[in-house]
Order: sequence, then C-alpha cells, then structure tokens
Amino acid sequence: MTITGDQSLMREINRMAVVRVIQRVPGLSRAELAKETGLTKSTVSLLVQDLIDEGWLLESDVQATGAIGRRPTPLFLDGNRLAMIGADVSVDSISALTVSLTGEVVNGASEQLSSTNPAVVIRRLALMIASLVEQARADDRRLLGIGVGVPGAVLDQQGVVKLAPNLPWRDVAFQSDLSQELASMGVAGLRIQVQNDYDVAALSEYEFGEAPLPDPLIYLGLGIGVGAGIIVRDRLFLGAEGYAGEVGHSILQFEGPLCSCGRKGCAETFIGQRAISARIAGNTSEVLSVDTIRQLLERGDEAALLAVRRSGHYLGVLIQNLWTYFNPGRIVLGGPLCDLGAPFLDSARTCLESYSQDCGLQLPEIQLSRFGSRSVAVGAAALVKHALVRPLDLRSRDR
Repeated sequence: MTITGDQSLMREINRMAVVRVIQRVPGLSRAELAKETGLTKSTVSLLVQDLIDEGWLLESDVQATGAIGRRPTPLFLDGNRLAMIGADVSVDSISALTVSLTGEVVNGASEQLSSTNPAVVIRRLALMIASLVEQARADDRRLLGIGVGVPGAVLDQQGVVKLAPNLPWRDVAFQSDLSQELASMGVAGLRIQVQNDYDVAALSEYEFGEAPLPDPLIYLGLGIGVGAGIIVRDRLFLGAEGYAGEVGHSILQFEGPLCSCGRKGCAETFIGQRAISARIAGNTSEVLSVDTIRQLLERGDEAALLAVRRSGHYLGVLIQNLWTYFNPGRIVLGGPLCDLGAPFLDSARTCLESYSQDCGLQLPEIQLSRFGSRSVAVGAAALVKHALVRPLDLRSRDR
C-alpha cells in the first residue's frame, strides 16, 4: 500500500502512535516516548501537549526516582474528558453506554424490544443515543463517535447488515438509517460505525484490557447465536467483506440439524441457546431463557443437565478448531450461556483437554469476559477508539 497525504495526516499518524504507546505502556515520560516511537524529543513534546489539551492524555503526579535534577512526568490516557457511545442490538433488547477513553462506563440505558422491525429498532436506538449525547454534553465530555454491534454479518465499509438470521434481517442499511434518525433529533457530526456484535466484543477485551495483551486474541460469544471476534496483529480480522468470525455457521456435522441460516449441521445448532432449549423441551419452537435453564440445572433436572453438557462438549470441539486455525494466545468466552456455569464450561474444558493430550500441545489461555453482559456495548465504543488511533485504517474505509 502506498501512503499518500499531507502534513496533517502525518501529524495525526504520529499523534495516534503516541496514544497507542501510552496505552500499551502507561506511565512513560516524554523522553521514553521519543525512544519508543522513534520521534524526536521536540516533536513528542509538541504532540503530547496537543493530546493533553484535547483530552487524550494526562500527566500524573511526578514520580520520585531518587535521581538528582528534574524528574520525568509520567503520562497516561485521560479517562475524564473524552468518551464514545457504544450500542448493542440483540435479538430481544437494545442497550447503549457512554464509555470513557479508558473503558469506564459513564452512563447507560437499555430496553426490551417489542418488535424486531429494523425501522422500529433503529428509531428506539436513536432515541436512546440522543439522550446519552445530551448527558455527555451536560457533563462537558467530548464524544468521539458512535459504535453499534449487531448479531449478524455486516458489510464493514457501508455499515449494511447483510444477514442477521436470528432477527431476521437482510440488507438493512443500518448506518445510514441511524444517521438520518439521529439527524432528525438534532444529533449530527458524530461518525457512526456498525459491526458484528462479537467482533466488537473482542475489541472490549483488546482496547480496555490490561497490557500486555496476547495476539491473536479470540472472543467467542455464546447465546442464541454463536460467533467470534478475532484480533490478529493489532487489527480486527474481518475478512474480504466483513464476514469473518461467523464460526456459529461453520459445519460440525454433515447433513446435521437445520440452522437458522438455511444450512445444516452448523455449530450454532449444537451449542446455541436454541439447541439447548430444543433438547430440554423436545421442540425447536420454544427458546428457554438462560435464567430458566439455570434454574433447571439448580434443581438437578436431568434433561437440562444432559443438554447443557452436550452443548459444552461441542463448544470444546469448536474451540479446538479455532485453536488449530489461529493458534491464539488467549480465547475469551462471553455471552449469556457463560452464566450456565460449570456443567457448560467444565464440559468444554474436558473436551479440550482431551484434544490437548492427544496432540501433546498446551492449550491457549482461556478466560471469561471481563465486561460480562456489557461486552458488546463496551466493545462498540471500543470500535470507535480502535479506528481513531489507527488513522490509515480509518482513512482507507472513507474512500
């Protein structure tokens, strides 16, 4: 790729390089930043002052080093002045959060959906976001943009939901429709990005996690649907058209159960909430809530226990495949099904350990999501930050 641009673009690249280094190694001084970035001390000093003035960075109290002379001033990301709005559109509800630059949730709202009609959902979400924008302005926080996570395949550059089988949606111009709704409410000038829900959930772990972070990192989301967000070499891996990570529709059994996407034998038909419900209730029309399934487990219901353990076993198979494909440093498990606890998660781990012993290789680190039920909304906010601190990525999408 040939990089072309004027002086302002190069300045922004350097500014955001400073931000990324401080995020990776908090507490560096200006002199240490110059060494890390390869920029001159005078350039770093000017950039840092710019970033402090804008709310990206802050100086902490001077650290005592025991050295004679002026002591270096450590720099950190500023969690007080800048923020992003992140929204989560799920099968039965919507939520939106205002999230600081360092990952703290400042404000939020949620509501159940009475309809999955795209126009209705977008209108309700716009009202929710407009309220958060007003609160942010009252709190004197500058918003950097809006991110939205949706449960389906998204054409990344256009913000079009190509396919969301569990809603069900096809070819919904989500980004442009939301922009128009917000404009009608007096909210304009904020960049809107739309992405798959579990792709953005991966960014919640990556952008707001503790350094150093493993790479590749995979977030595996488990609910009605099953999907993965994958980060490779500091970038969200989206594939040629933005469909990467739809692992719930990878085939685990040839000519297996019919999936909502129209194919047979998808991972979702063995692992997802609908699959567990069908095993318990004996039909595919009723989807039991996670709370209901958990209550059945607590009462020792045999059918529920067998169904959940079976789902956990197939989760282990799917993780094994992802382990083989990507050799990740860490796999993060998130989504509602994680609340089923030991019968589900221990079954997956037992399956994985068997594969590990068979091939003589150590498993990657596996842990639960740090943000729990807020992972998608927080991750959608992280999507805004992830793009802004990588100006060339953002520029290529605008073309």
